[in-house]
Amino acid sequence: MTTVDVAAFEDSFVIHFGGDFARINAYTLATTLINLADAAKAANASINPGYDIEVVVEALGAGSFRTKIRTLYERADNLFSNEVVRTIVLNVIAAFIYQHTLAPNPNVVVNVTTDEVVIEQGDTRVVVPRHIHDAMQDVERNPQFRRGISQAFQAVEDDPSIQSIGFSPESGDGAPPIEVPRGRFGAILPVEAEGGGGEVRELTETADVEILRAILERSRRRWEFVWHGTKISAPVTDDQFYDDFFAHRITIAPGDALKVRLRIRQRRLSDVAVFVNETYEVIEVLEHLPRARQATMLR
Repeated sequence: MTTVDVAAFEDSFVIHFGGDFARINAYTLATTLINLADAAKAANASINPGYDIEVVVEALGAGSFRTKIRTLYERADNLFSNEVVRTIVLNVIAAFIYQHTLAPNPNVVVNVTTDEVVIEQGDTRVVVPRHIHDAMQDVERNPQFRRGISQAFQAVEDDPSIQSIGFSPESGDGAPPIEVPRGRFGAILPVEAEGGGGEVRELTETADVEILRAILERSRRRWEFVWHGTKISAPVTDDQFYDDFFAHRITIAPGDALKVRLRIRQRRLSDVAVFVNETYEVIEVLEHLPRARQATMLR
């Protein structure tokens, strides 16, 4: 089992941009780094009142594409400047990213003790010291921190060449211990407060949905599906799917299913760290699954 110790992400970490490329779009790189720096500054304001923080790019590496950032702390001339600096800002960012992108998977086991929080997923074991976990819970209430992290992930989401983003304590040729695949970027994209109360976010997942009612015209009218045993309503906004249907390359019949990319809008329940699904949208149809094929697969 591979063990990842979040405590290792202390004053620096390396960002790995995964994909089949040897260079990266300058806007993607700059936007990602700027927003991570903004998140670090927001976290530092909560963790270390009286200390300023500077986030610098220290080195660039070959491979998929790697860049190393480091935090520099400077005592400010104010009432709080005699407090001891806590160099855990990057630890908090690493823990937050992991717990909001990879840890939500259903096969994760979380064990909480007085000293640490241990997250086990498959053959990976992530150890978060309790003081870092507690600091993360305080910091994530800061909207500037959340906005910085989400906008950093929005930057890589907007660049189709980037298939993953990873984080490691030091440079090296191996895979980063924390690596977020493209399919999980949506788990950390913008979470904002709305006038109706609560925070909202959007996720994108690959899902098999059974068709209950089809709307065979280009519109925002909602189809009806069964997903994980639950009835949901969602428009299908994939133009290529309708092109294939009208060209008779796809024939829809009762009981058929679709493999789709499903956009899910969620709202956080007041005072509870739980998001509930509000609306759905099929943004891409990946495969048509005729009923006969499903029956064969089930036998």
